[in-house]
Amino acid sequence: MIQAGKPHSQTRMTLSAEEQAWLAGEAGGAMRRAMEIVVALAQIYGAERLIPVASVQISGVSYRNIGAAGLDFLRQWADEGARVRIPTTLNPAAMDLEAWREQGFDPDFAAQQQAVVAAFSRMGVGEGSPIPTCTPYLLGNVPHFGESLAWAESSAVAYANSVIGARTNREGGPGAIAAALVGRTGAYGLHLEGNRRATLRVEVRVTPQTISDYSALGAVVGKAAGVRVPYFEGLPLERGAPLWEEKLKALGAALAATGAVGLFHVAAVTPEALAGRVLAPEHETLVVTDLAPGYAMLTDAAARPALVWIGCPHASLAEIAMVADLVRGKRLRLPLWITCARPVKATAIAQGLVAEIEAAGGRLYADACMAIAPVRDLGFAAVMTSSAKGAYYLRNLAGVPARFGTLEECVDMAVTAWS
Repeated sequence: MIQAGKPHSQTRMTLSAEEQAWLAGEAGGAMRRAMEIVVALAQIYGAERLIPVASVQISGVSYRNIGAAGLDFLRQWADEGARVRIPTTLNPAAMDLEAWREQGFDPDFAAQQQAVVAAFSRMGVGEGSPIPTCTPYLLGNVPHFGESLAWAESSAVAYANSVIGARTNREGGPGAIAAALVGRTGAYGLHLEGNRRATLRVEVRVTPQTISDYSALGAVVGKAAGVRVPYFEGLPLERGAPLWEEKLKALGAALAATGAVGLFHVAAVTPEALAGRVLAPEHETLVVTDLAPGYAMLTDAAARPALVWIGCPHASLAEIAMVADLVRGKRLRLPLWITCARPVKATAIAQGLVAEIEAAGGRLYADACMAIAPVRDLGFAAVMTSSAKGAYYLRNLAGVPARFGTLEECVDMAVTAWS
């Protein structure tokens, strides 16, 4: 028996014989350290036991974010023979791992970024060939309803919990790596039924139309919600309708960015809302009557974008097709970059969408996220994006002014370049 830590000092954690052996180092030093991390986190959050997880999604991939110390940390795991035990995917890097020269990255930075991905590859992430993306659910890493996961990317956590009905907390980078090595996480937070009921009812009295409108709605509600679970009423969404998943992807990403929302419910749409009562008897109500504040709160009015960026979270094939439709027959005067997962890009190439976008002057880049890239070093003093999450992190992580608008406004900006 292991006594839990101070925040839950009365809680006692029980480990299986196998877990105790791992913690004792009988499976090697890497497994021992991984178990120490998993157990410590479980104790901090009051878990009574560990539970198996079906998959892991790891954050902390951009060399700009983790630096030399983070790379050394990953190399140490790999050198000691650490290997993931369950399907594990990787968050985006700072750059396209193949087209980084075209993007303008410094060769030294590129080498370090590739070394980060190589370390994960040595640990067996992505079966040794990781595909960096924040949308693993678009690539086959699709969990089942009620399945426990250990995912780290905030937008993917919101999507898995809310749209699919799986169960995951928002893991930190080292915690996710440790969970991948031992195949366990603590039974706390959103893994527990009692923590999945909504405590914030959101009455939507405005009609969001575009994907960006759902992103703006998420920005407003996330700021108000904090860590609470929102329950949306009044959204004009229907399961299976065109772009319904993209709209919920954008909503969840914004909720997790301006707040710390890991789960939301939508009346008559999301699986747990369809299955039964998800609104807690004791809850507060938030009424949303206007989406304009969501756009305004993430727009630096004086910013003059030098880059237009689409794909935060990574663009789906449907979103890429929308961009292709909007740029067809036009000539862009500002760089327009779309970021997506590499397999999605391959499909877009096969369908002729990339050719149409490139004919207008746009580019499709895989693996990358501009919010965790050295944007200023690439020569972009300000960026326009169709994503609330993208705008939030551009301003707060990348340190560059941003403008947040609809996809149509973003393309118009790329075409007119302020003229």
